[in-house]
Amino acid sequence: MPPGKEKRLSLALMFGADRHALLPDIFAEDVLVWLRQAPAIETLRRVWVQQYYAQVGAITWRTRQKQGMPRSDHFTSSSYDLDAHLARKRSTHWIGYKVPLTESCGEDQPHLITHVKGVAGPVAGGDMAPDIHQALSDKDLLPKGHLLGTGYIDAKLLAQSKQDHRIDLVGPTRPDYKWQARAEKGLDAGSFDINWERKVSTCPGGRTIISWTPAMYKYSNETLKIKFSVRDCKLRLSRLRCTLVSRRTINVRRQDHHMALEAVRAREKSAEFALEYAQRAGIEGTISQGVRSMKLRRARYVGLAKTRLEHIFSRGGDQPGANW
Repeated sequence: MPPGKEKRLSLALMFGADRHALLPDIFAEDVLVWLRQAPAIETLRRVWVQQYYAQVGAITWRTRQKQGMPRSDHFTSSSYDLDAHLARKRSTHWIGYKVPLTESCGEDQPHLITHVKGVAGPVAGGDMAPDIHQALSDKDLLPKGHLLGTGYIDAKLLAQSKQDHRIDLVGPTRPDYKWQARAEKGLDAGSFDINWERKVSTCPGGRTIISWTPAMYKYSNETLKIKFSVRDCKLRLSRLRCTLVSRRTINVRRQDHHMALEAVRAREKSAEFALEYAQRAGIEGTISQGVRSMKLRRARYVGLAKTRLEHIFSRGGDQPGANW
């Protein structure tokens, strides 16, 4: 690649113009049908559409999602492995897959890997958990409690796991990110009393709501938007601890999801929780062994199906006999 952003962009636009001239000829009616159906040609077409668009005869490079660039789970990140997509965990980025491992941790019993699930990189932990629980159920290996990382602990999943499989999810919840919760003397959503039967909420100052509206958060989570009146909020002496705008609005999950989340948040403050969750260090050790000794983070094959099989039968290429 040439040095400098402008030279690299110029080269990318030249590639885009070449492909824009090539693809219409391939898809012309008088061209052999098998050519346009070739997997490599379809990959070329998808990559061009994702990276470029034609506007008034000019080829333009897409640089952000607002210009029509697809999400990472639909984006072709590698022309060699169409199942591999861009993934991110905190500051780490990679193109490939995830491999969640489930391991038993019962006292006075062998610790065994009970399930291996290979998935595409962008899949979130909470989206994997229902499939993992169903797979464990099919093998009659469901645990009473499942120790999980924060990425798996979600209000909806907490309630769903109890309802579908009677599993108690154990793990640290995400902290409330709103400023009222972060402030030492702020009035967060937990400071408000909620009467679910009457659909009424009361603030710490004794004022009740004027609006109780069902809503959706991120297209899949049912929530309630609870609003207080502007007049009541102005009269409160503690207003600066509650809201920085004209009135306070709180958003909470629906009743069963909210209650499940609040119960877990209360439990994680106890010494019993810390002692129980400490057992999860075992699976972290297993993952570390897989990474360091068995090259678990370097796929030898192309495609999700073969990579998942490799995860199940993983062994270190330079570690003779290191099978698990």
